[in-house]
Amino acid sequence: MHHSQDPKNFTGGYTVSKRIITYAQAINEALRQEMERDSSVFVYGLDVADHKGINGTTSGLAEKFPGRCLSTPLSEEALMGFGLGAAINGLRPVNVHIRVEFLLVAFNQLVNMLASARYGSNGKLSVPIVIRVLIGRGWGQGFQHSKSLQSIFAHIPGLKVIMPATPYDAKGMLIAAIRDDNPVICMEHRFLFWQEGEVPFEPYTVPLGKCSILRSGSDVTIVASSWSCVDALDAAKVLERKHNILAELINVRTIAPFDDATVNQSVRKTGHCIVVDSDWTHCGFSAEVAARVQEDCFGSLRSPVTRIGFAPTHCPTTRPMEDLYYPNAETIIRVTEKKLGLKPADLSDEKFHNYENKFKGPF
Repeated sequence: MHHSQDPKNFTGGYTVSKRIITYAQAINEALRQEMERDSSVFVYGLDVADHKGINGTTSGLAEKFPGRCLSTPLSEEALMGFGLGAAINGLRPVNVHIRVEFLLVAFNQLVNMLASARYGSNGKLSVPIVIRVLIGRGWGQGFQHSKSLQSIFAHIPGLKVIMPATPYDAKGMLIAAIRDDNPVICMEHRFLFWQEGEVPFEPYTVPLGKCSILRSGSDVTIVASSWSCVDALDAAKVLERKHNILAELINVRTIAPFDDATVNQSVRKTGHCIVVDSDWTHCGFSAEVAARVQEDCFGSLRSPVTRIGFAPTHCPTTRPMEDLYYPNAETIIRVTEKKLGLKPADLSDEKFHNYENKFKGPF
């Protein structure tokens, strides 16, 4: 089911200018403004100069910045090594991967070279590279092109991993990542590109490694990242309307490094914690959050930490099975009701966000 987003409800609680743009436009604006500000910034990757512009995120950059927005062959490991060489020699590359699966091909360079360059050089080398990668569900892409895998990258010391959930975060965090002297992986869920929100025209930064509170509450803490924040916000509104339950929704934003303090403060207040992560639960980021909350907030917990994520199998392609595979707003509602001992509400009249029909392929 589909309906349009009310952008005022998804700004992350910031006071910003009254200008509504999409998540994709926010990324495009961040890239353009940073390329204007700093001539060492350039963008490269598969089809970044294509007329579709990676869902519009790189549109117009090749024309405005000749030689600094470069479409490349499918040679991910070579391109990651190229980015490493550029970064340690004073440039600030932004490498784009249209699917996270492609980034795995560059894993050797990413983990063994980029992530350890500063440590291995005793601080003499810095690697200011941003790796933008598209994740998550698309249009029936099955097991080949629907993964997220954020916990794999967050596991590696030396890599920062960000997952902007709002247009405001998308612009501010990408600018902060470009200016950072360390490798930053920016993971962007495909559904988010059409989200709308209030975003200042002026350049600004959102600190990496700090959560935000999308919605305040006192009854249960919901910790979410990326597209899961949209599902969680939908769920929180229904829980309040149907059960008078006030859920506090924490937008993780950065999973490496992870901001324990904001999450722990919320859990100590509510006594209940649900972690929603667009990935497998086994050895996933949700497991890390659950372990940390248990360690730090054990005396405040009134129920075990609950995790919501992908089913423990590969993603099917057919629509009915795909719908069962992915958790959504209804999943969060039902899990919350069970945790708090509530009678399941009638959700037949509810409409939740879903942008899969926006996809025309191949991205």
